[in-house]
Amino acid sequence: MTEWLQDMGGPSFAQIYAVSAELFRGRSDFQEIRVVRNQDFGVMLILDDAVQTTERDEFIYHEMLAHVPLLAHPSPRRVLIVGGGDGGLLEEALKHPLEAAVMVEIDRQVIEVTRRFLPDVPRGAFEDPRTHLVIADGIRFMTETAERFDVILVDSTDPKGPALGLFAESFYAAARRRLTPGGLIAVQSGSPLYQQDLIRMVRTNLQPAFPRIATYLASVPTYPGVLWSFTLGTIGDAPRLPAAAEVVRRTAGFGLQYLTPLILRAAFELPPFIARDLGIPAQWTDSA
Repeated sequence: MTEWLQDMGGPSFAQIYAVSAELFRGRSDFQEIRVVRNQDFGVMLILDDAVQTTERDEFIYHEMLAHVPLLAHPSPRRVLIVGGGDGGLLEEALKHPLEAAVMVEIDRQVIEVTRRFLPDVPRGAFEDPRTHLVIADGIRFMTETAERFDVILVDSTDPKGPALGLFAESFYAAARRRLTPGGLIAVQSGSPLYQQDLIRMVRTNLQPAFPRIATYLASVPTYPGVLWSFTLGTIGDAPRLPAAAEVVRRTAGFGLQYLTPLILRAAFELPPFIARDLGIPAQWTDSA
């Protein structure tokens, strides 16, 4: 009999996947970790019954969370990643000419399981000499470190358990203190179809520390509802939209599979129903 994996999007709907094989099941100090295989999406990483990433479409989420903010900064050199234990976000960030990428992940076992069963997601990013891996609570790290960063990327699970504090106003205030002048932060902010309250909370809690914020979208097939949001905050001016020629130049050789100059621009064009639900206007402006 076929096992069906059920990923609950909300209290009234879910996406389901046929499990052709279970490769790993275990429990860390923080969560249940499963690795299964699906005929269409390949190997899938599941944390507490929620699909985190798959071989088939991981590049969409990771490209959009990494390259949009990194391209919005004119010359990022030091990046901090909070969460992201599968290494996909780290792998994308390291395509840029960074001096250092510090990754803070609370659950070492997520990294170990990913390296064993989904090695094509990090693609050796953990062995890159620019990577500085810290196994620690991201909230505590943010409040205690004296390091400064040009860009901070928050790749968290939904706001529950150990991830809840990563959406708090106090966390964003601590992140602001860790940024260099002109720095910015980008976070995953959930589904605009059934997590409007989460997106509004992210924007509200970012606002005191980051006066300019913008929400953008991507289609991630394996996340319930498919349409997914990210929110970006800057210290100074409104987020900068690089010209198409600059995007092409700065991503040459990256081998991107989802992001293009036009997709980058369109990601910030919120459909009217989403802008209405969130009570926000169009946000991003062209670069000079």
